[in-house]
Amino acid sequence: MQKLQVGDAAPAFSMANENGEILTLESFKGQKLVLYFYPKDNTPGCTTEACNFRDNFSELRKAGYQVLGVSMDTMRKHQNFIAKFELPFSLLADTNKEVIEAYGVWGEKKFMGRTFDGIKRTTFVIDEKGTIERIIEKVNNKQATHQILQG
Repeated sequence: MQKLQVGDAAPAFSMANENGEILTLESFKGQKLVLYFYPKDNTPGCTTEACNFRDNFSELRKAGYQVLGVSMDTMRKHQNFIAKFELPFSLLADTNKEVIEAYGVWGEKKFMGRTFDGIKRTTFVIDEKGTIERIIEKVNNKQATHQILQG
């Protein structure tokens, strides 16, 4: 599959959030969307990133952004993660990797001397028409919101 580029149409998705509600890209038409992919709930880096979005959520909303997180975790794990850290946005459960692969964020990673396949932390900023406006591949967990707003 060819790598997504700025200016491409964002791949359509239809996924269950933490409450089992089906959210689609189409349901965000007319709104700016931060679609961020992360490896796993309740891990240090992913928690830091999610809490950065939480702590700056009003700034993101003021700038017109909706926020959705995507990982392979189950709805139940997402519910626990959201409750534990009081996240004000939905997390989507892509347990079959369909959307993760469509966005090209699954692949080889290296961590602590090991090489393995997994989700590459990536943020897509999608405009009101469903076009990819920015792709942030070198996500700074502590500055995730700043990377979006100052981009």
